[in-house]
Amino acid sequence: MNQRSAARLARLQRALAEGGSLRLAEAAALCEVSEMTIRRDLAAGQGELLLIGGYLMRGDDPRHAPVYDLAAQRDRHAEAKRRLCERALATLEEGDTLFIDCGTTLMPLAMGLPEDLSLTVVTYALNVAEAVSARPGVRLWLLGGAYHDSSRSFASDEMAAAIRAFGLNKAFLSAAGVHPRHGLSCFHFHEVAPKQAAIATAERRLLVADASKQGLVRPARFASLADIDEVIAE
Repeated sequence: MNQRSAARLARLQRALAEGGSLRLAEAAALCEVSEMTIRRDLAAGQGELLLIGGYLMRGDDPRHAPVYDLAAQRDRHAEAKRRLCERALATLEEGDTLFIDCGTTLMPLAMGLPEDLSLTVVTYALNVAEAVSARPGVRLWLLGGAYHDSSRSFASDEMAAAIRAFGLNKAFLSAAGVHPRHGLSCFHFHEVAPKQAAIATAERRLLVADASKQGLVRPARFASLADIDEVIAE
């Protein structure tokens, strides 16, 4: 690595010293070089900085861990997720057709669907479907395709079109990252299409996010905060 390249990486590390992320274009502008030059600098570096989904971030920042494991996430912030889902449950109305996103945040919602309401649930998450299937009076649509064990969810090229075919009253969405400027993001790119289809289709879009997701940027961006009607947060 030459001296100028090392100096640029050092400058970017200082800019990210307190965490967060930079768009590749922002990093290039900060160093007054092209985006390709920044890519070459990163390739020549030792992994101190990473480029994930168009965002530059510190390699040692634990908030940007590149791996999502659903089993490991199950018990994290469980009480906060339960409280938030209680508030989400209070929004339900008789006859609602709901989209319930994948992950662990919305599991208390899926497990707590009231038995005295006639509801339809659309999901691409196996864990959500298993919980919903145990609720009497709830009609379940599980969208299939290739199975991804890390998030216990399915993916297919037809899934977005299938979601748009439903008349969704409410879409309950989860995100691994909620950033005021960079919007909503998740770890897995196969989740982007169903999330965006639900946002485009639903009458009301509700994001449920505990405090651990605030201020983070994950690899796969799927929406801005302006695309959401209500944020249920701590």
